[in-house]
Amino acid sequence: MAIRLETNLLNLETDQYAGKGQRAPGLSVIAESARAIEALGYDGATCPEAGHDPFLPLAIAAEHTQRIHLATNVAIAFPRSPLVTAQIAWDLQHLSDGRFQLGLGTQVKGHNERRYAAPWTAPPGPRLREYVRCLQAMFASFQHPEEPTYFEGEHYRFTMMPPFFNPGPIEHPQVPIYVGLVNKYMARVAGELCNGVRLHPIGTFRYTREIIRPAIERGAKKAGRSVDEIDVVGAPFLALGANEEELERAKADLKQRIAFYASTRTYHAVLEAHDWLDVGAKLHQLSVEGKWQELPNCITDEMLQEWAIVATYDDLVARFRERCGDTYTTVLFDFPPALRRDEARVREIMQGLRAS
Repeated sequence: MAIRLETNLLNLETDQYAGKGQRAPGLSVIAESARAIEALGYDGATCPEAGHDPFLPLAIAAEHTQRIHLATNVAIAFPRSPLVTAQIAWDLQHLSDGRFQLGLGTQVKGHNERRYAAPWTAPPGPRLREYVRCLQAMFASFQHPEEPTYFEGEHYRFTMMPPFFNPGPIEHPQVPIYVGLVNKYMARVAGELCNGVRLHPIGTFRYTREIIRPAIERGAKKAGRSVDEIDVVGAPFLALGANEEELERAKADLKQRIAFYASTRTYHAVLEAHDWLDVGAKLHQLSVEGKWQELPNCITDEMLQEWAIVATYDDLVARFRERCGDTYTTVLFDFPPALRRDEARVREIMQGLRAS
């Protein structure tokens, strides 16, 4: 099967990673972006939770598109009760005529407690495993209100769904659930229970092949599933330019993004696999001190090559094949603004990627 291609409905820019804030997107921008993504021939569009709600833009996108899938990439699970998430997912699946994908993530303890003001009650892996199972029970109960399916676990308990509050059956009741992940435990959970995984770009190509893919397969085997049933969505870091001068600027920008994520200790399993823990410790300390613009100095060109596809536009397809052509079933490409505006070049690249 040809690789599927998707992109962001709302793109994150370098200033956001450098601690300089962001601009609020207008609703008209979302509609225009969704139409353009579909017209270019992408298979899907995603929306992050990075300062704005990840669900609302997809409702707008659903109204302005007919073909592409629409995914949260990702919605943070624990600040939302399973029912809150289930209801909005159900409505988006209905509104989009079956094109919605629910991508979930956990975030880290500090962000849950201090940014979301939400309690952190247990280790994230086992808790998200129950969260997914609880969602699946809720979806089954929505579709079959006369025979509700309940769930009782250590962290979540769903034992009541009166007809008054049941949203009722829809034409496409199988809401695909994807899990955003970096570590092995979550990869096993996804392999066992989910339709797909959304790999965090902080995972290097080698880390994904040697650690994450085998863990997904172990989870699938536990559930008696084929690993081929699981959509593996990669979102590789990209340093792209029309020429070598632009490429050098892109590399500098990308180091800011990579350093932002690598400063988070939860992601240091990736750094440990490459013997980069000392770099991770330094990045974390700089982030604690609020020195966001100093972070990129810790990322070397050699490290960048492990994390990213570094290429001119003309070389992108060949570099993709070389670095990760057999790693993913779906790829999210976050192209730089100049390339996004060159629609003819984007179509040419997409054609080459699908042929690879």
